Amino acid sequence: MMKTVDRCGARIPALGYGTYGMGRADMMRMLPAALKVGFRHVDTAQVYRNEAEVGECIEASGLARAEVFITTKVWVANYPDRQFAASVDESLKKLRTDYIDLLLLHWPNDTVPLSEQIGALNAVARAGKVRHIGVSNFNRALMAQATTLSDLPLVVNQFEYHPYLDQTLMLDAARDAGLAVMAYCGMAVGRVLSDPVLAAIAAAQGRSIAQVVLRWLIQQDGVVALSRTTHKARLAENLAVFDFELGAPEMAAIHALAQPGSRIVSPPGLAPVWDDAPA
Repeated sequence: MMKTVDRCGARIPALGYGTYGMGRADMMRMLPAALKVGFRHVDTAQVYRNEAEVGECIEASGLARAEVFITTKVWVANYPDRQFAASVDESLKKLRTDYIDLLLLHWPNDTVPLSEQIGALNAVARAGKVRHIGVSNFNRALMAQATTLSDLPLVVNQFEYHPYLDQTLMLDAARDAGLAVMAYCGMAVGRVLSDPVLAAIAAAQGRSIAQVVLRWLIQQDGVVALSRTTHKARLAENLAVFDFELGAPEMAAIHALAQPGSRIVSPPGLAPVWDDAPA
């Protein structure tokens, strides 16, 4: 049974299907299968160039629109006021819907005042085009500024989080600010799949390593995990993480895997100064 992370009226399915890097062929092959096995949260973005496929697949699924939670993100080039609303209208058209469940600012961009970015987010929400708003890849200082600037509550900060990256500072700050965390890159680009500590926990639980990592993520307060796979056989397996729990020693053992220098996603020109935990 899919659980939700609830923040400021948003009921976010705790496990989402991530579509980063997926072209049309993979989308049309995988997303219908993901929806069929029970995924009810799809994460996309303007810059992924697959919003149209998300809309097409959801429409063809036979599911009511209200049954599927759609997260998308505004690309940094669209932050100026004159482009922001138009880009959201384009996303709505591609997604074949009259509202987006969660709209995020994709990366920080100081070429447009943050007050203008947050104002534009609020405006599209007030216009009924967006149910909930948030940010992505914001550090603690930017998250605090964004929260202060927003008249409407921000409900999510989406950022990289996996067993090798200590995000304690960010997690605590998000919780203190009332935001949920949406974790991407949870498998650390496959690194977790050969980890002996994770393999031992998986064997003890009778689960796969991927299931253990996803369970570790969603078992933490306020964390939504994004699961991305291009293998149909793994969809149902990745979804089956709500019927077991990791013990406190297992959770601690996974947290202990974190080590400095493990950040994977940090594009020059986009990434802020990260709040890495002290070594």
